[in-house]
Amino acid sequence: MTDAETMLDRIAAAASLGDLDALRVEALGKSGSITALLKSLGGMDAETRTREAPKIHALREQVTGAIADRKTALETAELERKLATERLDLSLPAPEAPLGTVHPVSQVMDELAEIFADLGFAVAEGPEIETQWYNFTALNMPENHPARAMQDTFYLEPRDGETEPRVLRTHTSPVQIRAGEALGAPLYVIAPGRVYRSDSDATHTPMFHQVEGLVIDKGITLGHLKWTLETFVKAFFERDDIAMRFRPSYFPFTEPSAELDVGYRHEKGRRVVGGQDGWMEILGSGMVHPRVIANIGLDPEEWQGFAFGCGIDRLAMLKYGMDDLRAFFDGDIRWLKHYGFRALDVPTLSGGVGA
Repeated sequence: MTDAETMLDRIAAAASLGDLDALRVEALGKSGSITALLKSLGGMDAETRTREAPKIHALREQVTGAIADRKTALETAELERKLATERLDLSLPAPEAPLGTVHPVSQVMDELAEIFADLGFAVAEGPEIETQWYNFTALNMPENHPARAMQDTFYLEPRDGETEPRVLRTHTSPVQIRAGEALGAPLYVIAPGRVYRSDSDATHTPMFHQVEGLVIDKGITLGHLKWTLETFVKAFFERDDIAMRFRPSYFPFTEPSAELDVGYRHEKGRRVVGGQDGWMEILGSGMVHPRVIANIGLDPEEWQGFAFGCGIDRLAMLKYGMDDLRAFFDGDIRWLKHYGFRALDVPTLSGGVGA
């Protein structure tokens, strides 16, 4: 048996990674046997070097490959041993102090989904990078509409093969169009999600969250919209004494349009929903414009509907007493511990949607 065969047999018989590494050093280390053969090439004459060099390099590759194969085999065997012998005790109790909290925005989204599910609404989702057709045109916003202004909208570079730039959606209303195209009518959906506008102060951030609702059916009237919003507001704030009023307004995708105000009172320097100290607007709404219904692919003579939208972050601020929207996105662990919710605080109408 040659020295090479002996080395290969020793590698194949290595019982541990430590033994294998020792063999690697013995053969390929600075003072290793194969390293010595490589160094000897410099002292050979040209004819001998031409004859011996391929043999030595082939031996090095053979030993290197054998070491790699044996290492893989040993690591696989060790992993299989651990999988066969180690156990995880799932009965161990959770730590007394929770390690994380549910963000108020996530909590309010769950509350909204619970309330509107009870009213027969499904949750719809859509892309955050939108075409201008879905974000503007299909919602009755022509090319010269102020909402398309560069100072309000984040425009992106056109994609390959496209001439018109896409946008970061400025509202979740495009989801209404997509849901209508995909599901047809009758349609009862809410669309919560992230939206983007170029604005930043204590009550505005470049990215924030909205929820919009859409109903399309036969015989839908403004009375259905009014009842739905009154029911939602009372369920969300968990009180029946909230004064509400509808004010005429304008939105390009609804006609007629109205904003919903709720009464508030001053308490410890902040506004609290409920009371008669003043009015504050919390959402916009209206009857879906016939052009929007037509853009969905439905006959506005046959189908009617209403839509509404509000800021989820603003709802969280009003209900749970935050006064600066920017803190929602700072990632300050102290703020999250103070305003966050436990993972098991799941909103239910029977137990109260608020935690």
